[in-house]
Amino acid sequence: MRKFTTVHDIGDLKQALEKAQFVKQNPFADQDLGRNKTLLMIFFNSSLRTRLSTQKAALNLGMNVIVLDINQGAWKLETEKGVVMDGDKPEHILEAIPVMGAYCDVIGVRSFAQFQDKDYDYNETILNQFIQYSGKPVFSMEAATRHPLQSFADLITIEEYKKTARPKVVLAWAPHPRALPQAVPNSFAEWINATNYDFVITHPEGYEIDEQFVGKAKVEYDWRKAYEGADFIYAKNWAAYRHPNYGKIISTDRSWTVDSAKMALTNNAYFMHCLPVRRNMIVSDEVIDSPQSIVVPEAANRVVSAQTVLKEILKDNY
Repeated sequence: MRKFTTVHDIGDLKQALEKAQFVKQNPFADQDLGRNKTLLMIFFNSSLRTRLSTQKAALNLGMNVIVLDINQGAWKLETEKGVVMDGDKPEHILEAIPVMGAYCDVIGVRSFAQFQDKDYDYNETILNQFIQYSGKPVFSMEAATRHPLQSFADLITIEEYKKTARPKVVLAWAPHPRALPQAVPNSFAEWINATNYDFVITHPEGYEIDEQFVGKAKVEYDWRKAYEGADFIYAKNWAAYRHPNYGKIISTDRSWTVDSAKMALTNNAYFMHCLPVRRNMIVSDEVIDSPQSIVVPEAANRVVSAQTVLKEILKDNY
């Protein structure tokens, strides 16, 4: 594996889950694999779980780790080609990327959608520049359209907690005061579509995600029907995708907040969220504090997903 940006990069999904379980049970078994290798983690956007879990995963593999926050202590980077650099950005990413590559063996990149240009975002301009110009294996720590490390951890978690071979999994939109990227719902949908789960996406009209990610999922605009009999509720907000509302908030309808009344419609479903979560906006206190909330084990599995990916990158490239 030279890059990891989508579910398609991980190979056979059943084998990937088996590898993840080995990593979880034997976190220090491959420390020689990363010895004298350096991971460079580059953040264009804020992070808590991704930064900590990926760094922990690299350390478990014996790697050295360098963390670069582009917004603190680094030169401002110009990311557009063909511009006259007469503004506040003194360095171009086209020079910065190969320099970064010279200092490490593997690169992780976190760069969100900017919501200024849909084509720029959905072409994954920044992430693909690292893949093209760094000369090193690159993996996504969340990009404009996907968050594959999160989705891999989500799938690991569902496999651990499912009580039936084909659970009903619901991706449920919930309100939020800010416009959030579609990366997590896109990615979650992509990974769940790679399984045999009964998969439903529910959201208000106008919040349809890109059809390539919807795939074989059933889209249900009535949350009541979506929640009925569900085994897992994965709550997430995202901004509108379709033109002319791309990146905009078109609803803050609190009737979509995940609460006890909604969870009562389910098959005693587990509640999931990628975190951070806005309490009593996305989900009520009683739901996220209940025994059916598995957001913390889900977050803990972020180490497992990152370590499994890093292990495969190291094995295949070094």
